[in-house]
Amino acid sequence: MKRSLLLLINLALSFCANASITENHGYAQFGTLKYPAKFTHFEWANPAAPKGGTLRVMAFGTFDTLNPYTFKGSSPVSTANFLQYGVNELNEPLMVGTGQYAPSGDEPTSSYGLIAQSVEYSEDRSWVVFNLRPEAHFHDGKPITAYDVAFSYRTLLTEGHPQYRTNLQEVARVDILNRQRIRFVFKRAGNPLLILRLGELPVLPQHYWKNRDFKATTFEPPLGSGPYRISKVEPGRQLVLERVKDYWGKDLAVNRGFYNFNKVEVEFYRDSAVAFEAFKAGEFDIYIEHQAKNWSNSYNFPAVNRGEVIKAQIHHQIPTQSQGLFMNSRRAAFSQTKVREALGLMFDFEWTNRTLFSSSYTRSLSYYPNSEFAASGLATGHEWLKLSPYREQLPASLFTQAFSLPQTDGRGIPRETMRRALGLLAESGWKLSGQRLLNNDGQPLRFEILLVNPNLERILQPYVENLASIGIDARLRTVDRAQYKQRLDQFDFDMILMTLNQTLSPGLEQWQYFHSSQAGIKGSKNYAGIANPVVDHLLEQLLAAQTRDEQVAAGRALDRVLLWQHYIIPNWYLDYHRLAYRNRFAFITTPPYNLGLRAWWLKASEKAQ
Repeated sequence: MKRSLLLLINLALSFCANASITENHGYAQFGTLKYPAKFTHFEWANPAAPKGGTLRVMAFGTFDTLNPYTFKGSSPVSTANFLQYGVNELNEPLMVGTGQYAPSGDEPTSSYGLIAQSVEYSEDRSWVVFNLRPEAHFHDGKPITAYDVAFSYRTLLTEGHPQYRTNLQEVARVDILNRQRIRFVFKRAGNPLLILRLGELPVLPQHYWKNRDFKATTFEPPLGSGPYRISKVEPGRQLVLERVKDYWGKDLAVNRGFYNFNKVEVEFYRDSAVAFEAFKAGEFDIYIEHQAKNWSNSYNFPAVNRGEVIKAQIHHQIPTQSQGLFMNSRRAAFSQTKVREALGLMFDFEWTNRTLFSSSYTRSLSYYPNSEFAASGLATGHEWLKLSPYREQLPASLFTQAFSLPQTDGRGIPRETMRRALGLLAESGWKLSGQRLLNNDGQPLRFEILLVNPNLERILQPYVENLASIGIDARLRTVDRAQYKQRLDQFDFDMILMTLNQTLSPGLEQWQYFHSSQAGIKGSKNYAGIANPVVDHLLEQLLAAQTRDEQVAAGRALDRVLLWQHYIIPNWYLDYHRLAYRNRFAFITTPPYNLGLRAWWLKASEKAQ
């Protein structure tokens, strides 16, 4: 009788425990998944898309390693445009939909199983279990197991790029339950975003890497498990990927209609003018345009007029990058908010947009342009409640004025704006003496704008001249990519023109960009050297958000504080894709949240050629 009672108690406890556990084919940070368990394909993919042919694309820059996960070297995925093509050298992750491997086209904060066929998690989000597909295997035929997942976690945490330490720091321990089940236990409960980040974990083959130096640069294609494998490498110049015809995941719903080309050839160009001429000559198939002047003036060539090249401007709902001139506040010259604000006043966006960009762009007034996380107007509601505890630490105007930047008529900086800038500089100890701005020690205000793209010189030279008009000695310096990366990693710069990738669900990457703990970590992305306790607190609230409304309120509050501290001089953005492509391709539609090139296929008439 006693034994039966004990058994019933254990069964009851088991039932209660299981009642608070969810198992699903995917995971939504907030709300519910769009696609049910038995879905067959994403709406923007054609499951009957024919396979075959070659896609020829290009990337700006170069590469000196095929390992994208380490601090050392630059891999292909770090070059411009590469990730937009939807085919890359990254290892497959546990889940897809968030992260850079295969981002969602039509959902903001959801992921679906890839290597993991399902995910289990507790109601309080204090742990997660990934159940791996038994059929998943690497290209050499060896199965993907929980041991590979645990190895990937340990290796990226200890030897990978610092960003992985940030992403994985909230994991307390990892338990291998069996070959197909692995559990991550968190340091604290209530962490819904961490499940998404762990789902993005690239799964590395333990048997391949155990006798290799993970940190070393290499041109040997590492062993992968995805729909493509690298078949040819010309260091720094070309990469060829071939479709794996017996790819284990080709019939999964998350892959149906994707990866339709037998071969993808990527040519690397260091000069955009040379690259564009190569596109006009038919050397590759898709050109993603980044220069407004080129878009307006340079597409009247014969292939466009004959309809052989299609010029497309496609609107999207993708949060655009945080782009601006980042001031290194570690340097004494940029340590004061008023100095940073004054330097921002001297950038004439309207002149730049009218004269250089054919009035194509919109001025960024947020770190999250084209996103619901952008702070606008005055803080109200939940956002105000998140900011109000920090009234004593924030400028009073943050609560009484909407953030704005002065506008010009596009014909130069008005004298009133120049006087305002000089007034802010004077309050910070900089006085105009003759033609130079000097501090109390007689030292001039002098700094360097470090660039890697020479095309930016024509854009920023007018800004340098504007600064000179109030006595500031600013100079442009363009260096090669290797030196540029080294100097960025060491924070050896005064000012840079930088972009930070933003997502549909801001999370741990914001910690990497803005948290004080990252300001001293070499290679981190806290380029401005932000070490602000209010920013730190708001980042904690952003990561702890339990609903989309809480997340949006925290994101807007963070945006507002960053803007009023003037760490960057905001640049500009687009809310549409600009691309030209050869009339050889077919696709259903362009989804709202990515370009969708991995769902394109070659027309039958072109395949026959």
